[in-house]
Amino acid sequence: MLENKNQEKTDLEALGEFGLIDHLTKHFHLNQKSTCKGVGDDAAVLDFQGNKTVISTDLLVEGVHFDLSYMPMKHLGYKAVMVNLSDIYAMNAKATQITVSLAVSNRFPLEALEELYAGIALAAKIYNVDLVGGDTTSSKTGLIISVTAIGEAKGEDIVYRSGAKENDLLVVTGDLGGAYMGLQVLEREKEVFKVNPNSQPDLEPYSYIVERQLKPEARKDMFELFQKLELHPTSMIDISDGLSSEILHLCKNSKVGCNLYEDKIPLDPTVIAACEEFKIDSTLVALSGGEDYELLFTLDQKEFPKIKGNPNLTVVGHMTDGNEGAHLISRNNSKIPLTAQGWNSFAKT
Repeated sequence: MLENKNQEKTDLEALGEFGLIDHLTKHFHLNQKSTCKGVGDDAAVLDFQGNKTVISTDLLVEGVHFDLSYMPMKHLGYKAVMVNLSDIYAMNAKATQITVSLAVSNRFPLEALEELYAGIALAAKIYNVDLVGGDTTSSKTGLIISVTAIGEAKGEDIVYRSGAKENDLLVVTGDLGGAYMGLQVLEREKEVFKVNPNSQPDLEPYSYIVERQLKPEARKDMFELFQKLELHPTSMIDISDGLSSEILHLCKNSKVGCNLYEDKIPLDPTVIAACEEFKIDSTLVALSGGEDYELLFTLDQKEFPKIKGNPNLTVVGHMTDGNEGAHLISRNNSKIPLTAQGWNSFAKT
């Protein structure tokens, strides 16, 4: 991470825990009708007036989920919010509030956390969610961020992983593999920088995939599109760990099988070009890459006319009898069992 060596740095110890929270949250304003009380008391107070409440939490740990040598603090704050909002939209719910908690070591000055919160504030503004609480504490091992996202939905509108039926269409939003290939580019440039600190990487040809890694967007627009088109997904999940892992989650929870067609998987030309450059199979990247934060959902075939021709949605397969299992149908019509080879934070490295 590039930083100004001459920039004044404020020690966190001078502020204390509550002073730090007050300082970082003083510019946040409440916009949601459901927020009765935000930051500043023992607990937030929310009123959803009969709707169901949807809650999701994610941890981001330095050295496991992010690398500050190429992840700017502002981007990190933004991404931390996106990771959680994506889970809310995957339930077909409206995201309304977030809480943010930090464990931070003394190598971070106040100015670095201000940048982090600038990213959080930008995400909150764009996605119209209120920051209503959180916590800060010290850490001896770098930076840890925990975000909880809260949303609301009518009970009948909530979509679980367990509703898919045999013959339902399998649909994905956007395109896949970009975040993983962006990570490959950033890791390569990091190694080049270690050898030659004076080298300046030219990331312009990779701008799309690098942004997919550093500044992903949750698919609030798809949640809104579902309402507009009166779509009723039968099951849904967000693609955080790779397409194959998410398909297997839907199959397991819905007790169905799946046929995924390789030639239907949506890939951006930038991803295809980067895969060729890195000599990586693009289908494998889409299946196992992760961090795309697109939505994967199933749909009754009778609703297909509602999405036909929509550039944001791609039918990539269909659900089958549970006894058939989940398979990739390759371009040469081979049937290959799907395996969960996506992101696993507990995997040995």
